[in-house]
Amino acid sequence: MSLQQELMMKLKEAMKAKDAVALESLRAIKSEILLVQTKGGASSELTKEEEIKLLQKLVKQRKDSAAIYKEQGRADLAEPELAQIAVISQFLPEQMGEDELKKVIADIMKAVGATSIKDMGKVMGLASKQLEGKADGKAISTAVKQLLA
Repeated sequence: MSLQQELMMKLKEAMKAKDAVALESLRAIKSEILLVQTKGGASSELTKEEEIKLLQKLVKQRKDSAAIYKEQGRADLAEPELAQIAVISQFLPEQMGEDELKKVIADIMKAVGATSIKDMGKVMGLASKQLEGKADGKAISTAVKQLLA
């Protein structure tokens, strides 16, 4: 089932359940999909990679917003953002754990021959491609820095 079909099904369920947070989150996904499709000039289906990138972008936006709200002591505004992350994340593939992520990055480092922080660019390039959709860029970057330091 494509993301759009699954999205429409979840939208109907959220409407019936009168779940405002889910509705807002699902409508944001639908809106972003329509924006990407019209921007590209084609109303065709998005590829799986494009869908994952789109969903990761939406999650990142909400994480950033929630972090800013928390810094400013506005937990009342941060909570809805975190709730939307949970709704959007259900469409993403399962994310890697920290230990598993470090193991994959260590293997990449051996393959590239990376030994110092100067090699971070090489490692990040390969790791980002290999782990696309399985881990977010910030987690990859943090793990690479820890392993190269």
